[in-house]
Amino acid sequence: YKGKPIEFHPLKIAKKQDLTKNTFALEFDIPEAFVEIFSFEAGQFVSILFEVDGKESIHDYSITSAPFEKNISLGIKINSAESSAAQLYKNCQEGDFLWVSKPSGRFTLVSKPSEFRTILGFAAGIGITPILSHFKNILHKEPRTRLFLFYGNKSSQDLAYRETLDNLAEKYGERLQIFYFYSQEKTENSFFYGRLDEKKLNLIINQILHLDDTDEESTIWDAVDEVLICGKGEMIKSLANACY
Repeated sequence: YKGKPIEFHPLKIAKKQDLTKNTFALEFDIPEAFVEIFSFEAGQFVSILFEVDGKESIHDYSITSAPFEKNISLGIKINSAESSAAQLYKNCQEGDFLWVSKPSGRFTLVSKPSEFRTILGFAAGIGITPILSHFKNILHKEPRTRLFLFYGNKSSQDLAYRETLDNLAEKYGERLQIFYFYSQEKTENSFFYGRLDEKKLNLIINQILHLDDTDEESTIWDAVDEVLICGKGEMIKSLANACY
């Protein structure tokens, strides 16, 4: 697969949950014998081997759980009724076993629990999955780090993990601020209408990341240490260019 041999292991589906009309979550139990194999860093993914139309198919899915949660959870989007994700959704149930690879991927961050950091996350659609893992992990491990999440979707109906995100914002109060944007649903405040792109980033810098309570001399934008971006290619490119 992609030029590399992959080893798969059978994991039991502990939970299957609908997130929106076209996204769902799978949670796997990790048996004692596999704990070491399935240890992972926030931001990584696993590959799943399953049958599509009688042929073996391998697909990568980002992990949404954080390492301290001791399970592997995935968020999966169904792009069309014919897609492999649609077949996976139809054919797998709680209690079934799936062939899952050891986690891998380089969308990771070095943990710095003793530092005061400011980290931004930009996610679009199912791109929230690795960023959710990162944010849960950072909030758990870095008591001095503050986080800002800017999460874009077509509409509020398409927003996956709303409850999880709102619960995190409530639990961690001052350290986590979340802003939802919709590209195909009118919002009361026009600021939250539209795609996350370079133009929107400039508005965010000027209207949200301006005054810094911790330092009167500089802005929050000046204090940013890391930016995490995940979504479609053009969105990543547009925001990455604008950030750097």
